[in-house]
Amino acid sequence: MFKHKSVLLQETIDSLNIKADGIYVDGTLGGGGHASEVCRRLGDGGKLIGIDQDGDAVAAAGERLKEFGDRAVIVRSNYENIDGVLKELGIEKADGIYLDLGVSSYQLDTADRGFTYREDVPLDMRMDQRNPRTAADIVNTYSESELYRMIRDYGEDRFAKNIAKHIVKAREEKPIETTGELTEIIKAAIPAKIRATGGHPAKQTFQAIRIELNRELEVLNQSIDKMIDLLNPGGRLSIITFHSLEDRIVKTRFRINENPCTCPPDFPVCVCGKKSRGRVITRKPIIPSAEEIEENSRAKSAKLRVFERGGDE
Repeated sequence: MFKHKSVLLQETIDSLNIKADGIYVDGTLGGGGHASEVCRRLGDGGKLIGIDQDGDAVAAAGERLKEFGDRAVIVRSNYENIDGVLKELGIEKADGIYLDLGVSSYQLDTADRGFTYREDVPLDMRMDQRNPRTAADIVNTYSESELYRMIRDYGEDRFAKNIAKHIVKAREEKPIETTGELTEIIKAAIPAKIRATGGHPAKQTFQAIRIELNRELEVLNQSIDKMIDLLNPGGRLSIITFHSLEDRIVKTRFRINENPCTCPPDFPVCVCGKKSRGRVITRKPIIPSAEEIEENSRAKSAKLRVFERGGDE
């Protein structure tokens, strides 16, 4: 069963200012936790479009949202194709779009999906199983410098150089095929006294490979402006991130959309002609309550940021 506790559920729903006859898009549908709450607030004229690239998620959300009939439409795709998805459904604009980024509990807990470093399973990590490339391909074909860059930038691991070197050395003997093999290689690359005090030694490298394989940051960076474009005036874009790399992208893109002017600060008037596309609602991100973190440890690093589309001049 697709289990996933929706993080910042109430806060996300509140942030969208849901109208009964509005059109809302869930770009990372998962098990449909947020989506079912949105559907509950919609009337006959309202619609929820749920997008997910994971076949298991699409099936699970389909079950969960069945009670809402044709109020909920589910499309298997990546949210980077949101404009195409809406166009195909004959929808020009939405009243709210939201994303809950990161890996679902289901993907982490289903060992054979290969996201977990807690069991020894084939290195997979694909969010879309139609993708021909897996985590094993990255681990076995990237050069040492590519592995180093990826682990440093996406895993923010200070032992990235050593981990990359150990991976390359190990695969000269034989290809690295499982999460267990990779975890042992990573452990060997990290000093013992650090291993004793830090979190799981493989966590950051696994995060880096997952982000690289699924192009997570690239997709997010390229999609935010597009999603803001697809909002009706007053429509909201709400995004939940789970690590600083995602949060930085959201924060930056929101800020640029609020104030896109590129004129030097000493210019008396703006001459670049770039107009604000709305405003950032969350000066500081919304974070989970202590109770939520206690109930669901995965909520710990979650941050919600919200942007509201302005009226078109």
